[in-house]
Amino acid sequence: MRVLALDIGEKRIGVSISDELGITAQGLDTINRTKLDEDIEKIRRLVESAGITEIVVGLPLNLDGSEGLSAQKATGFAGILRRDLGVNVILWDERLSTVAAEKSLLEGDLSRRRRKQLRDQVAATLILQGYLESLSHPGAN
Repeated sequence: MRVLALDIGEKRIGVSISDELGITAQGLDTINRTKLDEDIEKIRRLVESAGITEIVVGLPLNLDGSEGLSAQKATGFAGILRRDLGVNVILWDERLSTVAAEKSLLEGDLSRRRRKQLRDQVAATLILQGYLESLSHPGAN
């Protein structure tokens, strides 16, 4: 089982991948967004080359749990992935993942430029690790 996670933003998509056992997540890439069909094609290549069986898309809910514009965009993107790639796509609550990623990078004493490069990838890794842990501890989520 190989799982890919995506942290979808307006300008970038953070990408993380699980190990083959589906236990740990590691940052893989940051895709600079261009056109929707080009973004989907980049993800398709990752799915095919790594043998991905499932994609987890971060769902940026509001703090009160409601869906705002960003969550609606993520849901739409997930639907396109489902349709075009033919793999299982799961929406995963990612509230504050980007904030946690930024905090983690600040603790690592990275430059502002380097933090910007890694933030989305680290957020995707946090999303994926949370999802993987929920699989090994059902009901904990």
